[in-house]
Amino acid sequence: MTAVELARIQFATTSIYHFLFVPLTIGLALLTAMLQTAWHRGGRSEHLTLTRFFGTLLVINIAVGVVTGLVQEFQFGMNWSQYSRFVGDVFGAPLAMEGLVAFFLESTFLGLWVFGWGRLSKRVHLATIWAVAVGSALSAAFIMAANSWMQHPVGYQLDPATGHAQLTSIWALLTNGVFLRGYLHVLLASAVTAAVVMLGISAWHLRRGSSPEAFTRSARLAIGVLVPAAMLALLVGSELGVTEGEYQPMKIAAAEAQWTTCQPCSFSLFQVGGGNRDETPTKVIQVPHLLSLLATNSWNGQVVGLNDVQAQYQAQYGPGDYIPNVFVQYWSMRVMAYLGGLLLLLGVWAFWRRRRLVESPWLLRIAIWAIPVPFVVNTAGWMLTENGRQPWIVQGLLLTRDAASPTVGIGTIAASLGVFVLLYGALAVVDWLLMARFARKELDPVADLGPDDGVPSGPTDDPAAFQPTY
Repeated sequence: MTAVELARIQFATTSIYHFLFVPLTIGLALLTAMLQTAWHRGGRSEHLTLTRFFGTLLVINIAVGVVTGLVQEFQFGMNWSQYSRFVGDVFGAPLAMEGLVAFFLESTFLGLWVFGWGRLSKRVHLATIWAVAVGSALSAAFIMAANSWMQHPVGYQLDPATGHAQLTSIWALLTNGVFLRGYLHVLLASAVTAAVVMLGISAWHLRRGSSPEAFTRSARLAIGVLVPAAMLALLVGSELGVTEGEYQPMKIAAAEAQWTTCQPCSFSLFQVGGGNRDETPTKVIQVPHLLSLLATNSWNGQVVGLNDVQAQYQAQYGPGDYIPNVFVQYWSMRVMAYLGGLLLLLGVWAFWRRRRLVESPWLLRIAIWAIPVPFVVNTAGWMLTENGRQPWIVQGLLLTRDAASPTVGIGTIAASLGVFVLLYGALAVVDWLLMARFARKELDPVADLGPDDGVPSGPTDDPAAFQPTY
């Protein structure tokens, strides 16, 4: 194994682990803000207790997730110095915005929300949790803008002296077609993730008869978000595939293991065989025209095969192997699509039974077991996006093998990878124990807050009475 391959494994490990927290943070911030808004408008004590209950899970998730994200910046400097030099002038703007605007907004208002119970007015306190939701979404926007530039570089020029990319238009970066659809897809996936988690936790309590009135309300909120978000996520994901088919035809061809050009093109539900150089897999249950629709939005659209794209790239960029890991592409696509479809079916089933949730033991049981599913879907989608770009780290501009640090050896990378695995393993255990402990807690009764000024409606000398149970 080369140093480049080991560095890729290390970055994949940290990125996938970090991305387990990102969608849940974005989605759970939104749902928590919606719960607090319902309490602010209706004054029901159930909404207040649910706000604090799920707000506790949000804070735990942010605390662990932020730590895992910081490690990636360390890797840019250690393992990918050539990449950092090449994209530094482009990524400087969005990453600075993410740190100075989005992260500052999210972290500052999260602190105000945590410690502002009973001290800030109800209206101002509600605004702080919405600011957290906006900040987390903005943070993802700037990161996605940078990542989308790697998929489809726009608004840049190459410095003739250094050969490095320089940003010429921040507007082009923020209106990149890959970014607009990819970012919307991430937001919808985040809503689905948080909704499934909220529904599963609510189902766990409903099965045990714990605060049924309150958790019925949180379950219905989760259902109301899950169904439209899942439907839109599938639709936007399909449109994103069309966009990527235009700029990254190799990625789309690999997702179907389509070695030869076809028109119209069928989509296989699964296949037997089809390793990286197996060009004759047994495709099972092919759906006519479906690949053409997914890749081109046309019933008879053409999809250029892997061998033809390889020949085009060799003529354009020189000799080399430009075909990604086809096995990973093919199955990442299907894991994402199939499990995403099952989550939509779960949401539709739950919507049908929304008025009789307590009387639906099988639905509640399946909802609990569905909690890990959106995390698998998100991971598969991320692998589909990033693996499909290989061997490019910046599509058409910089190969992954040329982006690594030339002076960092295998031993150094292996040692740091071992440290990261141990550290992340420990964080995973801590996160699981904390999330499971607080998710299983029964709702604590909380003192009501005044209608307008945020002060207690009854006398108390205990400030902790107005703090979430973090």
